[in-house]
Amino acid sequence: MKIHLYTKTWNEEALLPFFFRHYDNIVDRYIVYDDGSTDATLPILSAHSRVEIRNLTRTKARSQVLSFQELNDSMWKESRGQADWVIMTAPDEHLYHPCGLRLYLWASSKAGATAVPALAFQMLTDVFPDPDEHLAETRRQGVQLDDYNKLNIFRPDALLETNFAVGRHTARPVGKVRYPARDRVLLFHYKFLGKEYLRRRYAQLDARRGEIDQTQKWGHQYARPPEELDREFEDLRRRAIDVRGRSARRLSRRKWWRPEPS
Repeated sequence: MKIHLYTKTWNEEALLPFFFRHYDNIVDRYIVYDDGSTDATLPILSAHSRVEIRNLTRTKARSQVLSFQELNDSMWKESRGQADWVIMTAPDEHLYHPCGLRLYLWASSKAGATAVPALAFQMLTDVFPDPDEHLAETRRQGVQLDDYNKLNIFRPDALLETNFAVGRHTARPVGKVRYPARDRVLLFHYKFLGKEYLRRRYAQLDARRGEIDQTQKWGHQYARPPEELDREFEDLRRRAIDVRGRSARRLSRRKWWRPEPS
């Protein structure tokens, strides 16, 4: 079974060690579109034997978000006839299944599933993790984040189009679309990695939004003042649970691919 992973990067040197530690036992080939990184991102990517680096061309000059949306709907198509599954994700998104994602996808193939959405959690840590950690094992506190439930995994030969919304927060896939009978893949979103990291990263990302993005308020969270981010951080800390524990499995989730909450 061949699995290809597609992602986009910009100055991700802090997250890439965690990213590869999480996905290296799952992914056969990484296709990474880099948006002009100026830190150690490119050397780190170049040193990985399974990574292919592409330059990310912004097709919409006034909108980073619309450029990304167009790329999301097209880049995976080169894996048709080459991969059984593709993973569409970001460096701060770690996909998890308790039995192991590769084994789960093998079983999903046998069951006839072609599209596997993931249930999202906003993860948080008080300080930035140590570089040798496996975050899905060591950083398990988070809050359900149904607005970030995404179609992260699908069979490229089964879908004609993905039709992602901006940010990949929803999709309208076309083709032989069959979701699993039960939703068991989780998406751990690692952006709240200590208040200092969060403030710095949001400020960096805010500066890269285009004119249209600002007008449409896409990525508006990046422009929030530090004191507002601190309040959100504290609110998340109060509500956080072990995302791999029993209480997380009992949560009612809002899923755009299902007609009713479950």
